[in-house]
Amino acid sequence: MKKFVIIGLTMVFVFIGFTLIAQPANNNRYANIQGLKVAYITKQLNLSTTEAQQFWPVYYSYLDELKEARKNNMHNTNALALDEATLNIRKNYYNQFKQILGTNERANKVFLCERNFRMVLRNELEKRRQLRAASPQQ
Repeated sequence: MKKFVIIGLTMVFVFIGFTLIAQPANNNRYANIQGLKVAYITKQLNLSTTEAQQFWPVYYSYLDELKEARKNNMHNTNALALDEATLNIRKNYYNQFKQILGTNERANKVFLCERNFRMVLRNELEKRRQLRAASPQQ
C-alpha cells in the first residue's frame, strides 16, 4: 500500500513538472495550478463521481468565502480578525464536507490536502528557482 502511495505521489510530481514546463509563458498558470489542485484533492479524497458532483461546488463556495474574508481583512489592524474569520468559515464548511463525504476523517482530510498541496507546490517552485539559479545564464 505504501508503495502505491509513493508511486502515486511521484506521478503527481512528474505531472506537475511536465504540465508547468509544457505550458506557453503567456498561459494562465493559475488555472493550471487549480487544475492540478483539483486532481490532487480528488485523488487524495478518493472521490466517487457522485461525491465529486456534490463536493466541488461546495468547495468553490468555500474558496470564495475565504477570498472574501481575506479581502475584507486586508487593512484590518486586528491581527487575529482574519484568523478568526477563516476559522469560522472552515468550521461551517467542515460540517458541509462531512455531509458530502460521510466521515469526520474525510472532512478533515480536505483541509489537510489543501495544506499538503501548498507544500508540494512550494517545494516544486523552490526546486525550480534553485535550478534556474544554478543553470548558466545565456
